[in-house]
Amino acid sequence: MEASLTARDRVGIQDFVLLDAYTSESAFLDNLRKRFHENLIYTYIGTLLVSVNPYKELDIYSKKQMDIYMGVNFFELPPHIFALADNVFRTMLFEFNNHFILISGESGAGKTEASKKILQFYAVSCRSTRLLNNVRDRLLLSNPVLEAFGNAKTLKNDNSSRFGKYMDIQFDYQGGAVGGHILSYLLEKSRVVHQNHGERNFHIFYQLVEGGEEDLLRWLGLERNCQHYSYLVQGGCAKVSSINDKNDWKTVQKALSVIELSKSDIEYLFGIIASVLHLGNIKFEADVRGYATLSNNQEMHWLLGIPAQVINHVFSPFSVDHAVYARDALAKAIYDRTFNWLVNKINESLANKDSSRKTVIGLLDIYGFEVFSVNSFEQFCINHCNEKLQQLFIELTLKSEQEEYEMEGIEWEPVPYFNNKIICDLVEEKHRGIISLLDEECLRPGEATDLTFLEKMEEKIGGHPHFVTHKLADQKTRKTLQRGDFRLLHYAGEVTYCVVGFLDKNNDLLYRSGKEIVIDFIKYNVDHYYQHSYISYFPVTNQVVTQFKSSLVGLTEILMSKEPWYVRCIKPNEAKQPGRFDDVLVRHQVKYLGLMEHLRVRRAGFAYRRKYEIFLQRYKPLCPDTWPNWKGTAAEGVQRLIKHLGYKRDEYKLGRTKIFIRHPRTLFATEDAFQDCKHKLATRIQAKYKGYRVKGDYLKQKEAATKIENCWRGLIARKERERRAWAVKVIKKFIKGFMTRNQPASIDNSEYLAYVRQSYLTRLKENLPKTVLDKDSWLTPPPIMREVGDTLFFCFIMLKVQTSIMFKGKKESYPFSVSRPFLDTRIGETAELFSCHCYSVPVVKYDRNGFRPRLRQLILTQDAAYLVEEAKIKQQIDYSSLKGVSVSNLSDNFLILHVTCDDIKRKGDLVLQCDYLFEVLTKLSVIANKQNCIKVVQGSVRFDIQPGREGFVDFKSGQESTVYRAKNGHLMVVSVAFKETKVIIHDMCSSLSSTFILGINKSKVKMMVMWG
Repeated sequence: MEASLTARDRVGIQDFVLLDAYTSESAFLDNLRKRFHENLIYTYIGTLLVSVNPYKELDIYSKKQMDIYMGVNFFELPPHIFALADNVFRTMLFEFNNHFILISGESGAGKTEASKKILQFYAVSCRSTRLLNNVRDRLLLSNPVLEAFGNAKTLKNDNSSRFGKYMDIQFDYQGGAVGGHILSYLLEKSRVVHQNHGERNFHIFYQLVEGGEEDLLRWLGLERNCQHYSYLVQGGCAKVSSINDKNDWKTVQKALSVIELSKSDIEYLFGIIASVLHLGNIKFEADVRGYATLSNNQEMHWLLGIPAQVINHVFSPFSVDHAVYARDALAKAIYDRTFNWLVNKINESLANKDSSRKTVIGLLDIYGFEVFSVNSFEQFCINHCNEKLQQLFIELTLKSEQEEYEMEGIEWEPVPYFNNKIICDLVEEKHRGIISLLDEECLRPGEATDLTFLEKMEEKIGGHPHFVTHKLADQKTRKTLQRGDFRLLHYAGEVTYCVVGFLDKNNDLLYRSGKEIVIDFIKYNVDHYYQHSYISYFPVTNQVVTQFKSSLVGLTEILMSKEPWYVRCIKPNEAKQPGRFDDVLVRHQVKYLGLMEHLRVRRAGFAYRRKYEIFLQRYKPLCPDTWPNWKGTAAEGVQRLIKHLGYKRDEYKLGRTKIFIRHPRTLFATEDAFQDCKHKLATRIQAKYKGYRVKGDYLKQKEAATKIENCWRGLIARKERERRAWAVKVIKKFIKGFMTRNQPASIDNSEYLAYVRQSYLTRLKENLPKTVLDKDSWLTPPPIMREVGDTLFFCFIMLKVQTSIMFKGKKESYPFSVSRPFLDTRIGETAELFSCHCYSVPVVKYDRNGFRPRLRQLILTQDAAYLVEEAKIKQQIDYSSLKGVSVSNLSDNFLILHVTCDDIKRKGDLVLQCDYLFEVLTKLSVIANKQNCIKVVQGSVRFDIQPGREGFVDFKSGQESTVYRAKNGHLMVVSVAFKETKVIIHDMCSSLSSTFILGINKSKVKMMVMWG
């Protein structure tokens, strides 16, 4: 509730108890509508939860949300079904008593989903062991089984529960789920044989036909087509887009195995379901005497395993209409008893073997109040059930309120409310109630019909203010009633019932021959799992409505022994559309769910009540005497607080443990004052805390700075000492080296001589000769470097000499290459993949077929050349297989590598384009020793694509450099003619390594010159 106070202006009021106009139905609806349009589907009335079906998925049921609501005060967080479930669970553990949650509402309002969410919450929140996990799985998976056999599509809901369900979840003293038990009420078995237009039979029939395995269907004699079965097509909607029968079948199969049904049990269970379908396909014809005879004996083969002549005995001697009635009665009886057996099997699976005392949380998912255009026997029973639950609801609510007032020592003020006991007595009073009259009419000898039953009601209860018929009504009301109708004024409003079928449905007749058939079926086929409990279901000493009345009495006794909690589900519109709020429909549900009555009871006298400790803890900042800490008792603190706030005597009452506040406006004023005060307090607390933190940070930083300064000064002093000691050592060595510079190399002068060499090489790099052959312009080397100087000169010119030998006067662009220095490599990263590479350069490779250009890298090693793409080797050319290299005499930069290609699988010659043509050819000739293999040609070059296929590259001069594929299929290379200019060589030794130079000797120089 505290959370709702701060959010009331944004999203309505989260607890209707705090609604100022609590007697106004319009104000109630406005608040509900406002929250619904904000996707806030839950609202409280005290501890009662109102849930509006959103008809869409909301992200409020995740594991994270469950964790948020676990162990939190009920009113601390926004309303949620998890909050209710957690509060029930914690109250059960603390008080060690039994509780139940009553979930009610119209069909389609979300009762079944609410029940699922509560079960899922307990599955996550309860403690976990291997045994408890098994029980948890059975509790969760009992839902899809019961939904398959007990739910169906109706006009209002695609997954409507057609039976009432009460489930007990048993917990041990530590809060672990250790068992459960399920009670079912009034299965709508008439749906087995008849469905209204737009509705379906129970889900399991469609799941079996659509999802069953082929072998199973063949064994059961079924076809995968619902249209072939009379009991499945009466509603005209065997397939529904929102229902996936195949997936649901798999879920049911898994669930049946988890709840420990044996394979044979499952087979015979589906055998009975199939028998009901076959039974519905039995057709009758009248013989010459007017008796019914079977017209399609092929269905008899699959029917219950009983011989055809025995089945035939069930339907004779009857007329065709009576035979159809007997067939449908047999089908309903079989399915009804099968459903009860299945519930018993689930209970056996959930049974707790431990005899120690357990606490229980019950979940009651019961049908909502139903009002259709035509209301029959089923609606009469359902609405009477709701009438009884409403009576129980009011009694328990008033009782809990009165007990709280008495416990707190506050005078109880009577609450005006509508007591529906008069309607319950009208239905169930002995000898005079509708149920007694119906049973009496069913049992009396003679021709009893639905109309004689109506006449008897007119005679016995005709003067009752909540009962009217066509005969008893005034002129205006009579126009709205048929002659076979009677109308009851329920607490939720008027409902008109059609009396037709009341006697037959109440009698639930199953002819003696039909009973014998089922008993024979039990004895000879499935006695091993139906046992005596199945047969014992046949005595019919009581009619259906009397049995239902007895069940309600038993349910009432169960509920009266437990603490109640309520979830009221509301359907916002009939079209199942998200975001649509139908005021008329919602108003009707608010009325018949008794929400206004409940709100009036909760607001009787006092709208808000809280324990002293909680109230004082929240609002103590509003009084200087109670803030920040109150030293006395909580009750004294609250008295001091409300005195300071100026509460009037008629606005509150002080109980033994709680404060009661009469009007919401008083609480809202207190809450507004608290919100204002909270900001001021927060500012003061923040200022104090920030000051504390800043001061603490300052002291830590100061201490750290002092330590860092000390360490840094020490480090600098040690480094300065080391630097000076090193400098002294270096200077000393330098002086000794200078003094012994003309002596042979030794320890004393080795470093000085190394410095002299390095200095010379550095100066030489910056002052290279401008002419290659001008040896005299080289810097004069020191005495120790004279031999090395000569070596450098030869290294500088030998590759250029080799290039000159190969291309001077042969290729147009040669003169322009003389001034460009040769480097060790033109690529860095790719070459690192080869441990012994000598040279690498980027090239453009032209495909042999189509001459499409592709970027590659050419890597030269001591043994082979590699063509590489992004560190991946595309082709390897061994020098031994390199036959030759062809270049043109023009200014282009193309080269063709001719390789030996004996195998058809091997790749042919390579056509490459390289910006460093002379450099790469010189390097290749030296490394591979292929000086004589490089040919300068004119016009055209032939190359091998593969053995037996050849290609051509044509060269010519033009105005613009271009490369393209000519019409004859050749690769045409056009280049611009060059004019000779004077070439200047510069910066030729920039890449030389001093270490390499210092280590070279004359023998290596001579060898390199010989290569050139």
